[in-house]
Amino acid sequence: MKNIGLALVIVLLLASCSQDSIDSNNAAFVTYLGNDTLAVEQFEKSGNEMNAKVILRSPRTTFTSYDLVLDNTGAIESMTATKYSLDEGFGGEGTTVQTIERMGDSLLVEVNTSEGSRTYSVSYEPGVLPFIDMVHWPYELALENAASVDRDTVDQRMLTGSRLSSFILADIETDSMTIRHPFRGVMGVDVNEDGDLLFLDAGLTTRKLKVHRVPSLDIEAIGEDFAANDESGNPFGELSSAETGEFSFKGANFRVEYGSPKKRGRDLFGGIVPWGERWRTGANRATHFYTSTDLTIGTLTVPAGEYTLFTIPEPDGGTLMINKQTGQNGQSYDADRDLGRVPMEIDTKEDVTEAFTINIEETETGGVLQLIWGESVFSVDFTVN
Repeated sequence: MKNIGLALVIVLLLASCSQDSIDSNNAAFVTYLGNDTLAVEQFEKSGNEMNAKVILRSPRTTFTSYDLVLDNTGAIESMTATKYSLDEGFGGEGTTVQTIERMGDSLLVEVNTSEGSRTYSVSYEPGVLPFIDMVHWPYELALENAASVDRDTVDQRMLTGSRLSSFILADIETDSMTIRHPFRGVMGVDVNEDGDLLFLDAGLTTRKLKVHRVPSLDIEAIGEDFAANDESGNPFGELSSAETGEFSFKGANFRVEYGSPKKRGRDLFGGIVPWGERWRTGANRATHFYTSTDLTIGTLTVPAGEYTLFTIPEPDGGTLMINKQTGQNGQSYDADRDLGRVPMEIDTKEDVTEAFTINIEETETGGVLQLIWGESVFSVDFTVN
């Protein structure tokens, strides 16, 4: 009942956040992946300072606070990230896990982990902001900066690890903008005239997140709820876990390595995986397929070896692309390196498979490669040569 109560509180808060209730200096964000709450953030701005508390649930719940000081260009002057224990939350002592200090024309970054500390420097640029994966309060600052200048497009530089990257902010209408992530795609954003982030839709990116602004949250109570889920053995888990499947039959060995995203209540094919568009067939790294023996897939001869698999799902099945390039990210696809393409079949099953799964089964005539997610099963038959 505790989780149901928390979900209801969040829904009510979402409904209550109208234009008239916006406070530019104090607010919170709730980030959803499908039906699941991935993160909550609460922030306060005062002059050139930004203080934020973030609870992120993947792969396990973490409590982190950020204290940011900006210089007169709106860039990082200093930032400290502090992590807190699951038991004590933000009421605990905390441990500094990252510091950033401007030193002349450089940003000096120190990162502390259980394996020790490392320090590196990055070139400073006016207006540069921090990028924090799956955390959205830095976008609030970037959008406000973009709203304050008379330009349709702004190249917002952000510190991503040990380098600066360009995030392109573009006006669409008076109440909407886009943010182009350097490698994940374009996010749609609803804003007010001050550039305050009201709603962010990352449905066209690899992350598929949605972020809602709310006036406030009882972040301590929410943290207790999330921590209790972890302690009871029910953590949020990886956004897309790395899976390996190994299969042997008819004198052949097969291996598939792929990222396995979860359904989380979302519409899958024709939804987050559009019909008629190339799909990485999983998540993160490109899906890899190995066979120890020559195969015939459809009418395509596939010599023994390792390949990557991409697909174009269609309501009637679509296409499986077998590519000779290996080792790449799932967004990297070179059609010139295709070994070939074969048609897929699609079937519907009654039960729901939550995590995307690739299976290889033996059949009387050879085998079948199955791509299973939700209620859909895409399949391609093959023979062992």
